[in-house]
Formats: sequence, C-alpha cells, structure tokens
Amino acid sequence: MGLRGFVCGGQCHHLARWWSKPGLWASRGFAGAGTPGSVRSSGPSFDNTLSAPPSRVRGFSQQAAVPAGAAPRKVVFSGIQPTGVPHLGNYIGAMRNWVNLQEEDTDTFRMFSVMDLHSITVPQDPETLRQRVLETASSLLAVGLDPAKCTLVQQSRVPQHTELAWILGCFTTTSQLEAMTQWKTKKRAQAQSARLGLFSYPVLMAADVLVYKTTHVPVGDDQRQHLELARTVATAFNKQVGTSVFPAPQTVLPPAAARIMSLRNPENKMSKSDRAQGSRIDITDSVDTVRTKLRKAVTDSLGEIHYDPKGRPGVSNLIEIYCAATGHSPVETEIAFKGCNTLEFKEGVATAVSEHLAPIQAEYARLETDPGFVMQVLDRGAQTAAAMAEQTMVEVRRAVGFTMG
Repeated sequence: MGLRGFVCGGQCHHLARWWSKPGLWASRGFAGAGTPGSVRSSGPSFDNTLSAPPSRVRGFSQQAAVPAGAAPRKVVFSGIQPTGVPHLGNYIGAMRNWVNLQEEDTDTFRMFSVMDLHSITVPQDPETLRQRVLETASSLLAVGLDPAKCTLVQQSRVPQHTELAWILGCFTTTSQLEAMTQWKTKKRAQAQSARLGLFSYPVLMAADVLVYKTTHVPVGDDQRQHLELARTVATAFNKQVGTSVFPAPQTVLPPAAARIMSLRNPENKMSKSDRAQGSRIDITDSVDTVRTKLRKAVTDSLGEIHYDPKGRPGVSNLIEIYCAATGHSPVETEIAFKGCNTLEFKEGVATAVSEHLAPIQAEYARLETDPGFVMQVLDRGAQTAAAMAEQTMVEVRRAVGFTMG
C-alpha cells in the first residue's frame, strides 16, 4: 500500500495520480481572516519527495549573519520548547511550515530556536533537559531545516534575550500580563505554585522576537495573544525613548488545516503534556507503533468516512492527518475511502503517516550517531544569533540611557 491510494474490500477508489502533484496544498492558499498585524500563511506542499530532508556532511555552509548597519527586508523568527522528539502535531503545525519558509527570497533572514529558557517555568532535571535540547535540535534538522538557509540556535546561549526581557518588563504592566489567557488557565491549574517565570513568560517571548528585529513570526493561533503583546511593548518602547528601535512583528498563522488534535480526545490539541502515550504520534514512532495508536484513536460508529470537524471530530482529525501526509484534500480523501469502514480507514492513515515519516526517521537516526554535528550547528547558530542580537542591544542600551557619552 502506498501514499497514492488505499484499497479496502475492493470498494475504495484509487486516488488519481494528479491529486498528488506537488504544490496541491499550497495552490489552495488557505487565506484566513486575520487580525491587524497577522497574515495567514498558505499551506506548505505536502508531497513526500519535497519534504525529504537533505543529506548533510560535516562541512556544512551556514546562513550568513546580517552585517552591522545592514537590515534584511524580512526577518523570520520562531521557536519550539525542548520537549524531546516532537510529535506529529508539532511537525505538521509548525516545523514543516518552517522548512517551506526556507525557500523564500534571499533577502529574508530565518532563525529558529530551541526555547530552553521557557522550558524552566516548570521544574526540569538538568540532564534530561540537556538531552531534550539535543533531541529537539536533531529533530529540526531531520525534518529539513538547513543551516545554509536558516540559523538554528539554543535560546539560552544568547544572553541578550534575558537582558532585553528585563528592559521590556519595565515597559509592560502587570495588568497586561494578567490578561493573558494562558496565564489565567495555568494559574488556575497550579494554584499557589505558579511561578514568576510563568507570569512573565510573554515578556521573554517579546524579547525573543524583538532582539532580532523580527518582522514575521510563524506561530500557532494559541500564541497570537502573546505576539500582540510583543507589538504593544515594541510600540510603547519606541514611543517612550523617542526612536524606532523595534519594528512591529507580524503574526504568520499556519494553514487552517494544520491543527492536529489528540488521538484520545479530539477536542484537545495533540500535546506532550498529555500523559497518555496513545494520544499522540511522535515523529520517530515505528510503523507498528503508529498503526497501534491509530487503531485505538477515538472516532465514532457512523461508518462512512466524512469530514465534519464539529459533528465528527475524531474521524475529521484522522482525515486532517491523512491530508497532511499525502497532500490530498478532505474531499479527495472521502472519495478515496468511499466504502471503507473505520478500521480500514485507520490502516490507510497509518500507512500514509509511516511512509511520510520514513525519510525523517532515517535522518534522525543518522544524526543520533553524530551528536557532534548537531552541536556544531548550535555553536555556529549561537555565534550568528549573538552577533545579530548585540547589534540591537547597542541601540537599546543607548536609547534607555545605559551607554555613557
């Protein structure tokens, strides 16, 4: 069974070959109604041959740093917390979109970060955190991030992030932070144990973005409120110091179909915070593991495979996953599995996911045997990022009065 068509009981239709042509998803252009300062990214091409990670050798080329005094037309920045090997929701909702952003014009500077400073808002075992940083960086390289086209950096290795966070915190009110939806939710869950780092998380996030004078930030919809705060703080800073140090970053939202839900509770996003291993598919899961998790995925008893996110969230979530793995639309998927029962459909989804992840898993396994290469990428990324961040901080220190003379 391949990605091009799944046959069950002699009744399902083979997918026409033209359905799988490169760029099908991108050509549909998921334009969404955004808020001011946000844009909806067109969906990435999901053809498996386009997503295969490039082979790498130790003598890799590095994305050039921005020269002092110069500024690219566009700076793209985003990040992911080091929770270890990412799951399918991370990959489809963010990481693969980052890979596609590498193909934009040469006047764009792209930086992607392993956000380890953010991860310590909850207790972390130091050795586990170190290992997860390496796993996350390896995963980003395995899915196709290319050091010749983007800069991959470990957040904590650029001290200008925290320096700017303190300064921006002096331009942010506590009422602004108390209004953050994620703070309200986590404060209720953690009661008296909620920490200052969790409360001030959005200020550090603003510093992450502004320290590179970022113009475009690809994030999930759940982070849009934090990016709006970054815009507000940037404007307040510029107004108070009387100079335009920071641009107002735009939120780049993912394609509308890039939200992958839990396999056990399709009302919630797929997440590492869910203790149930069967709720998610990690990008390194074996063929048998993927098949087992999908067989147990929550659906319904209605039988026919039909896309209806509100009425049939479980089946619709699996359709989204299948579309992401093949590049087909929900309508094309319904046609392909016409006459199939739910179990047969799940088998088709499992095959598509495993085939799509196979080259990523092969590259990840190779990188596991060469951690020195991954560290070399992070070393060079830290040098590039720190140089760029320092250019900004020279302006910031002068603007707030820290620089003498």
